[in-house]
Amino acid sequence: MKQLIVPLVHCCNFTLRQMYIYNVTLSIDESIHEEWLQWIHRHIPEVLATGKFISAKLTQVLIEEEMGGVTYSVQYKAKSREDLDKYYKEDANKLQSDGMRKFADKMLTFRTELKLVNEFFSNEVKN
Repeated sequence: MKQLIVPLVHCCNFTLRQMYIYNVTLSIDESIHEEWLQWIHRHIPEVLATGKFISAKLTQVLIEEEMGGVTYSVQYKAKSREDLDKYYKEDANKLQSDGMRKFADKMLTFRTELKLVNEFFSNEVKN
């Protein structure tokens, strides 16, 4: 059985809309790990409730940190640059400060923006 990787934009005869990913990488101290996991499962729906993002993925980064702790990435997908900019202007300060107040120096974060260029999915091809 062969596998064929096809870009989404070419397999479905439509143009891929410009989407943006707001990526938050978080290093969590082991002493608060369980409490943080419960909190982030409540926090992500709050971010989505702003209406600026269409989906979110929570992933664990599979590396061992020299300083210990556990690292996660949350990827929020925005439909447009305008939605992402509106999030920064209207919601980001409050939502970011909630976590910082609660976990202070036990949580380190950095944020990156990504522009989705193309998305690929696997289609199995049978001979």
